[in-house]
Amino acid sequence: MDDSLVFHSNLFVCAVISHGHLVGLTGKVRGVNLGGWLVVEGWIKPSLFDGIPNGDMLDGTQVQFRSVTLSKYVSAEFGGGANVSVDRDVPSLWETFRLWRISTTQFQLRTVGGQFLSCHGQWDTVTATEISPSTSETFNIERDNSNRVHIRLLSGTYLQATASNQLTADYPGKPDWGDNAATFEMTIVANNIHGDYQLANGYGHDKAKEILSKHRSNFITEEDFIFLSKHGINTVRIPVGWWIVMDPNPPAPFISGTLDALDNAFSWALDHGLRCIIDLHAAPGSQNGMEHSASRDGSTDWPTSQQYISQSLDAIDFLASRYAKNPALLGIELLNEPSAADVPLDLLISFYSKGYQIVRKYSPSAYVIICQRIGRADPIELVQANVGTTNLVVDLHYYNLFDSFFFNLSSLDNIQFIYKSRQNQLESLNKANGPLIFIGEWVNEWNMTNGSQLDYQDFGRAQLDVYNAASFGWAYWTLKNDRKHWDFEWNIINNYLQLVHIITDVSTLLSAFRHLFLRVAKLIHEVFAG
Repeated sequence: MDDSLVFHSNLFVCAVISHGHLVGLTGKVRGVNLGGWLVVEGWIKPSLFDGIPNGDMLDGTQVQFRSVTLSKYVSAEFGGGANVSVDRDVPSLWETFRLWRISTTQFQLRTVGGQFLSCHGQWDTVTATEISPSTSETFNIERDNSNRVHIRLLSGTYLQATASNQLTADYPGKPDWGDNAATFEMTIVANNIHGDYQLANGYGHDKAKEILSKHRSNFITEEDFIFLSKHGINTVRIPVGWWIVMDPNPPAPFISGTLDALDNAFSWALDHGLRCIIDLHAAPGSQNGMEHSASRDGSTDWPTSQQYISQSLDAIDFLASRYAKNPALLGIELLNEPSAADVPLDLLISFYSKGYQIVRKYSPSAYVIICQRIGRADPIELVQANVGTTNLVVDLHYYNLFDSFFFNLSSLDNIQFIYKSRQNQLESLNKANGPLIFIGEWVNEWNMTNGSQLDYQDFGRAQLDVYNAASFGWAYWTLKNDRKHWDFEWNIINNYLQLVHIITDVSTLLSAFRHLFLRVAKLIHEVFAG
C-alpha cells in the first residue's frame, strides 16, 4: 500500500469536512468518554467484582492487625525499613498494611514506606525490610466468621505476638479462635481500589478472561455509536491501558482482548461519523495511584522508574503507528491525570515532549493531547510549556466534586461557580496564545443532595454554555455508569442533560456530510489496504 496515497486521501476528506474548525471535524469536539470499558473502574460497574472469593481482600486493600492478648496493634517501625513490633494502642500509618494478593488466602503485606513484612522461617522474628517480595514475604491469612485472623508462614508455622511485643514465627501447633497469642483482629481500613489488577488477580486468569470478554463485548457496542451520532456527539475518548501493546499476551495479571475492542471502536466510528481520541489512561506503575490507572495498591510508582516511562512511550509509539492513518483518529492523549503530588513537572514535560515527537513520526496532523496534573497544579504550567508547536491540546478535567470546597454548595452556588471561576479560567487559557484547550472530562453531577430534574438541567446547561467556549471542545464522563447522573445515556434519555441548544440544523447537515466523507475515507483505506 502506498502510504502517501492514504495520507493524501485522508487529508482530502479532512479538508472538505473541516468547515474551518478542527481538522477532521465539523466544529469543536462534542465528545463522550467510554470509561470503564477497556480500563476497568469498579465504581462504574460494581457487579464485575461480585464473584471474587474473599472479595474484600483485593490488591491494595488496607488492613490493620490487633493482638487479642496484648490489645496492641502490629506496627512497622518508622513506617517500614526496620523491625516490626506489637506495641501500639492506637493505629495510624505505621500500623496500616496494603495487601498484595497472591491467591484467595495468600498475601504479601506492604508498609506505608514500601517495604514488605518478611519472615525467613520458624523461630524467626518478623521484620519490614524487603523491597522485592518473594516466598519469605508471603503469608496465609486464615479468617473465622468474624474479624479474627491467624497469620501463617507457607511452611505452616503460625505468627504470634509475644509478651516482649515482638511478632515471631513460633506459635506451638494450630491455634483455635479463642484469646491466644496467634489470634489477631483484622480491621479493613480501606477497600476502594477496584481496577484491572484487582479484577484479574482476584478471579484468576481463566475466570477473569471469561468475565472481561463478556464485559468488553456487551458494555460498549455499535448501537452506542449509533446513539451518540444521533444525539450530535462527534467524538469518543477511549481510555486504554499500557498492556494493550502486548495483546494478545499481556503481562500477568492483565487480560487480553483490549486491542480487538479498540479496533472495533475505530470501525464503528468510521461507520457512524465519529472520531476517536485514544487516551493512555493507565501507565505502568500508575501515574496517580488510583484504580483507573490500574494501580496494584494505591502507590504512584510511574515517575520513579525510567523503565515505566520508557514503556509508556513505547505504548504511544504502538498506538500512533497502528492508528495514525486511520481516518477515524482525531488524537492521542499521552497520559491521563498524572498526580501533582507525585509527578514532578519537569519530568512530565520531558515525557510529553518525547510523546509529541513520537506521534509526529507517524502523523503531521493528529492532535497530541497533554493532560493537566490533578491536585494542586495550575493548568497554565502546561499551556506555557514548550511541548510542541502543531495541533497540541491541553486537557482539563472539571468536576464540582472531590474537594471540600464543593461539599455544601447549593444548586445556584454550583452554577455560579461554573459561570465565574470556570469561565474566567477558560477565557484566560484561550487567550494565552498556546495550545488548544479541551475539557476532557466533566459530569452533570455534584455533591448537592435531592436536586430536582430542573436543577440538573440548569447545571448541565451552565456547563455546556461555558465548556463550549473551550477552543478544542469537551467530552462528558462517561457514556455508561451504574450511578445514573454520571451516565450520559441516562441523562439524555431522561432529559436531565439537554444538548438541543448546541445542535442546530446546520450542524446536523454538516454531521451528515462528515458521516458521508468518513465512509468514503474508510472505503479508500480498505481498498489500498487490501
